[in-house]
Amino acid sequence: MAGRFVSAVTCAGASMLVLVDYINQHRHRSGVEPICAVLKDAGVQIAPSPYYAAKTRPLTARAIWDAELAVNIKIAHKANLGVDGVRKIHGRGA
Repeated sequence: MAGRFVSAVTCAGASMLVLVDYINQHRHRSGVEPICAVLKDAGVQIAPSPYYAAKTRPLTARAIWDAELAVNIKIAHKANLGVDGVRKIHGRGA
């Protein structure tokens, strides 16, 4: 069981957003508490209470801005037939 859960989250410094997303994707299989226990055994510290707190907390202004920026980058990349790289898209200010 540990291999299934730990495969997507291997870094001990994973951000809370990544951990919350990971737990959301897999909690229907065995629940939040067992996933947190397996992650803890793998060196990723998260308990169920911070997970639930992070789920109910509103998004920060930075998180909202990052999401909007990601959409703009995808639009700019698609507008140029997907051939522009990081430097050109960054140069355009997307």
